[in-house]
Amino acid sequence: MAEALRLAEQGLYTTDPNPRVGCVLVKDGKIIGRGFHRKAGEAHAEVQALEQAGEQARGAGVYVTLEPCAHFGRTPPCADALIEAGVTRVVAAMQDPNPRVAGKGFGKLGTARIATASGLLEAQARQLNPGFISRMTRGRPWVRSKLGVSLDGRTALGTGESKWITGEAARQDAQRWRARSSAILTGIGTVLSDDPSLSVRLEGNWRQPMRVVVDAQLRIPATAKLFQAPGRVHIVTLETGGGRHKAVTAAGATVMVLPAVEGRVDLVALMERFAEMECNEILVEAGAALNGALLKAGLLDELLIYMAPQLLGDTARGMFSLPPLASMAQRLQLQLSDVRMVGEDIRIMARLK
Repeated sequence: MAEALRLAEQGLYTTDPNPRVGCVLVKDGKIIGRGFHRKAGEAHAEVQALEQAGEQARGAGVYVTLEPCAHFGRTPPCADALIEAGVTRVVAAMQDPNPRVAGKGFGKLGTARIATASGLLEAQARQLNPGFISRMTRGRPWVRSKLGVSLDGRTALGTGESKWITGEAARQDAQRWRARSSAILTGIGTVLSDDPSLSVRLEGNWRQPMRVVVDAQLRIPATAKLFQAPGRVHIVTLETGGGRHKAVTAAGATVMVLPAVEGRVDLVALMERFAEMECNEILVEAGAALNGALLKAGLLDELLIYMAPQLLGDTARGMFSLPPLASMAQRLQLQLSDVRMVGEDIRIMARLK
């Protein structure tokens, strides 16, 4: 199963919106087939492993990181392929959270008298697909906020200057988090002050995530770098029409009108729209206002913080715009999941409890 998980990781940047899945076939104590899902529409991990094993698959055991599918999607059901190949046992790390599958793959295998089991290395399997699991079980994607900060928790000087707080190694590491995401989410304030492209800038041919800007009054200029970089751009606004719509559309963006909550874009509705668009993981690269609003709405799942050995002082900008707390009982609790050095900076992964 550990080998199957390693294989699944090879699809980390390419399978979206599908889950990352790996599969290993074993017979007489030896691995006879390996496979992983590379891209939506292409063969699933089980089919690849079966093709590699060939006739040896009959009587083999199967280790797969996710319950085999039992429905027709872009490809035929993997459960059917396993039955036809004549395997005798299927061990899955976890049940598929997709309601169209959940338990049905195991059921189909059981009817064919194939032994099944699940739960082996499940925690590791879940870590591979937080977005897919979230979309299937909560109806919204997994939301991760990336922040580059000084040791005193500041993201920029009071003037807005922020290049560069973190080092080159941290910035390159952040590019890989962009690459695995379905969409990059930012606010109009960040666009107006930094004019970022928010594209994946790594060597080679990488899938470009969708870029989304929350811009309630549709203030984004048609000359923004976002429009010049490859990939889709969506502008989320409260404005229902007019000349600005036409200008933004002409620049190459899709305008998404959402309802208002207290005069601002309804972020819950935005997450529901992301799920409808089959987005699994959202990477937030924004300022204190949008980060604070997401945190206040209970929509942030994880923080990805690069902390540099610098001090910017108490007049510099903070990470989250939040109302003052009346007592320590109101503080937001985090759970650290990973802390490591990346170049000269500290990378902290923390989840909201």
